[in-house]
Amino acid sequence: MEQKKVWFVTGASKGLGLSIVKQLLANGLPVAATSRSIDALSKAVGSDDNFLPLSVDLTSEKSVSDAIDATVMKFGRIDVVVNNAGYSVAGALEELTDEESRENFNVNVFGVLNVIRKVLPYLRIQGSGHIINISSIAGFIGTFPGFGIYCATKFALDGLSEALSVEVKPMGIHTTIVGPGYFRTDFLTADSLVTPKNIIEEYTNVREALHVHQHSYNGNQPGDPEKGAAAIIRIAGEQQPPLHLYLGEDAYNLAYAKMEAVKNELESWKELTVSTGVEA
Repeated sequence: MEQKKVWFVTGASKGLGLSIVKQLLANGLPVAATSRSIDALSKAVGSDDNFLPLSVDLTSEKSVSDAIDATVMKFGRIDVVVNNAGYSVAGALEELTDEESRENFNVNVFGVLNVIRKVLPYLRIQGSGHIINISSIAGFIGTFPGFGIYCATKFALDGLSEALSVEVKPMGIHTTIVGPGYFRTDFLTADSLVTPKNIIEEYTNVREALHVHQHSYNGNQPGDPEKGAAAIIRIAGEQQPPLHLYLGEDAYNLAYAKMEAVKNELESWKELTVSTGVEA
């Protein structure tokens, strides 16, 4: 009988993380899930013998380590790690304080690194595992006014994930970067979208972009989180899962537009680009 994979999912009290956890439990799979509030997590998911709710501060190495150890203690192993927790800061780069910017990196980047560092010793011993990092299409294309810091965190996540993929592949461990487009979650609500304390009125394009995200996109996103969760669960069952998985037709189209723009610019400036080599 095939061993049921044990999942560890961060940021699971709402949104995509919650959808993943519920679908896994519905299929009888063991799941450990984290949130800042264990009460909110338990209330959202409900009671299940295969469910281990954990209150975790992802910015604390000890808190993360304790959660990983508790998961292995209960289920005996960890097979799939989904780094889903994160939030967005929406403000022009000049508007955002050092504290506001660094805190977004602390959760979106260093929180993920904490999980990776603490879980890899177990995965290395097993000689197997799959780390799935939930990034964003904003980790590939950054031309969103007002979302520069958020994009920077996701660009960083994509970069470290690509390096991770080649570091751990010889040990039998897979890595996947998931880049969703706009999904119909509460990601654009006040609880998940932090705005700057210091507003600079000249950035009218930032205010307009934020207004559109909060009042036009919010609640009307084209992506279905249940289908997104199912896609993520599916790739964990593949023998050769993708390194990059974009989710949503909007993400697909934006990715192609970025690739075409880079290609066109490369060709337009090729003469200058290649002119910088040392002459023989």
